Amino acid sequence: MASDNLHYYAHPFARRTSVGVNVGGVIVGGNAPVVVQSMTNTDTADIDGTVAQVAALHHAGSELVRITVDRDESAAAVPKIRERLERLGLNVPLIGDFHYIGHKLLSDHPACAEALAKYRINPGNVGFKDKKDKQFAEIIEMAIRYDKPVRIGVNWGSLDQELLTTLMDRNQAAGAPLTAQEVMREAIIQSALISADLAEEIGLPRDKIILSAKVSQVQDLIAVYAELAKRCDHALHLGLTEAGMGTKGIVASSAAMGILLQQGIGDTIRISLTPEPNGDRTREVQVSQELLQVMGFRQFIPIVAACPGCGRTTSTVFQELAQTIQNDIRTNMPIWREKYPGVEGLSVAVMGCIVNGPGESKHADIGISLPGTGETPSAPIFVDGKKVATLRGPAIAEDFQKMVADYIENRYGLGAKKPEAAE
Repeated sequence: MASDNLHYYAHPFARRTSVGVNVGGVIVGGNAPVVVQSMTNTDTADIDGTVAQVAALHHAGSELVRITVDRDESAAAVPKIRERLERLGLNVPLIGDFHYIGHKLLSDHPACAEALAKYRINPGNVGFKDKKDKQFAEIIEMAIRYDKPVRIGVNWGSLDQELLTTLMDRNQAAGAPLTAQEVMREAIIQSALISADLAEEIGLPRDKIILSAKVSQVQDLIAVYAELAKRCDHALHLGLTEAGMGTKGIVASSAAMGILLQQGIGDTIRISLTPEPNGDRTREVQVSQELLQVMGFRQFIPIVAACPGCGRTTSTVFQELAQTIQNDIRTNMPIWREKYPGVEGLSVAVMGCIVNGPGESKHADIGISLPGTGETPSAPIFVDGKKVATLRGPAIAEDFQKMVADYIENRYGLGAKKPEAAE
C-alpha cells in the first residue's frame, strides 16, 4: 500500500504549464524558476524609509518588491524611490499595490505609472456598482499604454459581494448542492477568471496577466489554487493571506504552499508573515527561499546542517558555531553571489557529538564534529568526504570558520580548484 504513494515524495513534479510574464526583467511563469517576492510595510510617501526597506528586502533575496500606492503622496513618491534605487545600483522591479482609487492615481501620476514594473489590483474593491467595470477598464488601459503587466489579486477578505450573492442565490435555487464554503471558493475562482477574461477583452495580452486567489486557511488555499490551475494557464502568484505571526505563519504558509508547489502549482510566492513589533521584514524572504530550497526547486544560500542536540551535547558550542556560520552566510551572500558563482550550492555540517557527527560531516562539502559530553576534546574536520584535520583547544570555532572561508575561496573563487583532502 505504501508503495502506491511513493511518487508523492519523489523529486518535485513537473511544473504546471503557464504563460510567462515579464515583470521588469524577471520572468514569472512559463519555464522560469519560482520567483520570490515580498512587500514593504513602510509609508510609501516616506521615500527614505521605503528605499531602505526595499533595498533590505532585495539584498535578502526578494526578486520582486511590492509597495503600497494608496494616495497622491505615495504615488508621487514612486518615481523618486525608483530613481534612488537605481542610483544605488538596485534594479529590483517595483509592484504598485492599488485599492479603491488605483485608476485615479495612475491617471494623475503618469511618472508613477511608468516607474512601476507591475500593477496589482483587487477586483473586489477596484470599484463598486456601475463604476466597477469602468474603473477596472481604466487601470487595464493604463497598463496597456505603459506596457505593464497586471496581477489580478482576489482576496476573500475583500471578495466581490455581488458575485458571491449571485452564486449563493443560484446554489439555493438549485437545492443547495454546495456548502457555503464551497460557494465561497467558487466565487474566488470565478472573480479571478472573469476579471482576467475582461482584461483580455479590453486588450491586455495574456502574457501580461498574473492571477492570485488568496485565502487565510490552509485547506481552502489548496482547494482554490488546485481548481484555478485546472481552469486556466495564467501565471499564478501563490500566497496564504493573513498567515499570522511567527511559527504559526511559517507553518501554515509552508504547509499550504508546499503541497501546491509539489503539484507544480505556483509561479511566484510570497510568505505573508505578520512581523513582530519592530521585527525584521526580511524574515518573509528568508522563509520563502528556505521553502523553495528544501523542496529542491531552487538554491539560494548554502545549507548548514546541525544536529538538534541531546544529553550527549550539554555544551552549547556547536549551537553557537552553527548560528554564527549561518549568520555569516546570510550577511555575506549579497557579496558572495557576485564573487563566488555557485556558492549557494555549498553544504556545511556543524555536529555536536560522535554519533552522527562524522557521517553527516562526510556528506557535507565541509563539516565538523564537535566533542560531545564526555568525549575527547577534539573535533575532526571533513572536506569533500575525507578527514583533513583535527582541531583542538579553545579556538576550535574560530579555526573552523576560517576553514569554511578558505574552502569557499578555493572552490568558488576565480581560478578555483577542488581542495585536495589529506590522506
